[in-house]
Amino acid sequence: MATVRGGLRTVSWASRLLVPRRPLATCLSRRNGGQFFVVRPRCYATASSAESFKKPYYVTTPIFYVNAAPHVGHFYTMVIGDILKRWQVLLGHTDAQLLTGTDEHGMKIQQAALAAGMDTQAFCDMNCRTFQELAKAANLSHDHFIRTTDAAHKEAVQYFWEMLSHRGYIYTDKHEGWYSVSDETFYPQSQVQMALDPSTGRKRMVSVETGKEVEWSSETNYHFRLSAFKDRLLKFYEENGSWIKPNPYMADVVKSVSSGLQDLSISRPVERLTWGIRVPGDDTQTIYVWLDALINYLTKAGYPFPPGHENKHGWPADVHVVGKDIVRFHCVYWPAFLMALDLPLPRNVLTHGHWTMNREKMSKSTGNVVNPFFAIDRFGVDTMRFFLAYQGALAGDADYDNEYIIRDYKKMLQWGIGNLMHRTMGCAKWNLRPFVAAAAIDELPPATALDEEHQSMLEQSPTKVAEHMENLNPRAALREIMTIIEKTNKYFHAAEPWSAPAESQRIIYNVSESLRISGILLQPFMPSKSQELLDILRVDTSDVSKRSFSASKFGSDLDYGDKVKRKVLFPPLVIEE
Repeated sequence: MATVRGGLRTVSWASRLLVPRRPLATCLSRRNGGQFFVVRPRCYATASSAESFKKPYYVTTPIFYVNAAPHVGHFYTMVIGDILKRWQVLLGHTDAQLLTGTDEHGMKIQQAALAAGMDTQAFCDMNCRTFQELAKAANLSHDHFIRTTDAAHKEAVQYFWEMLSHRGYIYTDKHEGWYSVSDETFYPQSQVQMALDPSTGRKRMVSVETGKEVEWSSETNYHFRLSAFKDRLLKFYEENGSWIKPNPYMADVVKSVSSGLQDLSISRPVERLTWGIRVPGDDTQTIYVWLDALINYLTKAGYPFPPGHENKHGWPADVHVVGKDIVRFHCVYWPAFLMALDLPLPRNVLTHGHWTMNREKMSKSTGNVVNPFFAIDRFGVDTMRFFLAYQGALAGDADYDNEYIIRDYKKMLQWGIGNLMHRTMGCAKWNLRPFVAAAAIDELPPATALDEEHQSMLEQSPTKVAEHMENLNPRAALREIMTIIEKTNKYFHAAEPWSAPAESQRIIYNVSESLRISGILLQPFMPSKSQELLDILRVDTSDVSKRSFSASKFGSDLDYGDKVKRKVLFPPLVIEE
């Protein structure tokens, strides 16, 4: 393809972002794709580069596309990110950060606003509010909600573009290929195929990967030299074999990059796409929505970074939580962009599967979705958080059905945790203090083999949960917590404390510890219900350490149980059809 010279242009504006402390030095020039670009040295008016800060733990969700209302898949991604952030707080990292937000540029937004007969910004504002309301309804502990229409983000994107250009990674060229409006990306011939539209019987070209329709497009735009990063990416993958979790996604990315990389089209002609951030110095081109969107993670972290402040707001991200359909963007394009500017790469990418209905992927475009607000209203936010975390798949997909939610609520919450608590309190006459006090002065009856086995399980379980969370597997962690409840119910039934109350102090204490430890560990998953459980047990609220991970050690808290609250933790569901 012939390189287009002239027509598209880039000029330096990045020096306007931060006020220099002294006059700019003589300009340098660099040839890039047949053009000359001005490179200006920049000095920051902030603290010196020697200044360092403790880096907060930084978790991100993807930013969600506002072309339509959110569905339960978005809710799931939010919950996984929130669990990871809350877990860090539980460990004592109170400065942990969670970022979520909305992606508001691109052709799909432009077309959706047009179809709705609305001003594009007003359309974005309307749908953004819905995602903000979902974050609130989901009890998300996010620290920032970013929008790609924010002025700070626009500046960060244009500065990032300038730096790529200055380093010679951007050039202009004529691009021809199959373009998917729905996926907002070009596909090579090898990644498209002819398919039959089942609803109309019309033959059409679609993406092999997503099944979305593609159309042939020929245009002149800017390109990023993605092909130059093949070897560097492969070396990074080799040296960081667990960077993408779960492992099958890592293997797929390595295989894809090993087969070769084509340079990436990173702008669209303004005649075709008006809604987005303009290429700096060239109002005829709009920056590719995925380059724009990925930079949001840096925007929140304070990019462009003044020297010495690079880590102050969390960069590099400790975990990007993403759906499996956007792995290529986050695990190939994104690290290549960052490598081009010698910026640190995110430390982990946690990938999850899709939620399906009747074994078909939920999709806003097909209407095959679950309204998360209806689900929360119907079952309660903690019930939904529990269900999504417990049943949601990381390496594969999971099928959604209201009957599954009702089943899990009854079996594990109402008859599991709730029934265990009620039976224990009944045996203790709603006063756990004598049993905990007896443990404090080592006056519990001698332990039987059954007691010792249960205590051993409780001593090991928090470490197992922590290991799963360290490996970014909240589903396995939650299942480990629920194993505590399951085994405690069996222990309670086998030990029969009601048959000899005077000799059952150790049994009641062990079960109380099971509930207390489970309540602590459940806090990232079910924030409200776990707080209720700990409140019922009268675990101290004035001392935060009493509800921290360190307190999940067996026997670590000997002050709870006084004047236990009478409350039904998980009442029967009232489902209105």
